[in-house]
Amino acid sequence: MSDSSDQSAESGGLTPEQRLEPPNSRLINAGIVTIHDMETLRACVAYENANQQRVRILRRLEQRASEIRSQDN
Repeated sequence: MSDSSDQSAESGGLTPEQRLEPPNSRLINAGIVTIHDMETLRACVAYENANQQRVRILRRLEQRASEIRSQDN
């Protein structure tokens, strides 16, 4: 499953594949919005780069990263 149960709990228990491969874009957006930590976000970026490489999804992940960084300040 995941490397640690703490990471799974932090990310809502969803894998990058579950977040980025649902049947419609609304669910993908929901999966991205529910990312609350940079570790999960990086895992999703790595997954997307290794698989689909969809520019729209990568841009949305980049936007979410900016949102997370601004919340940390």
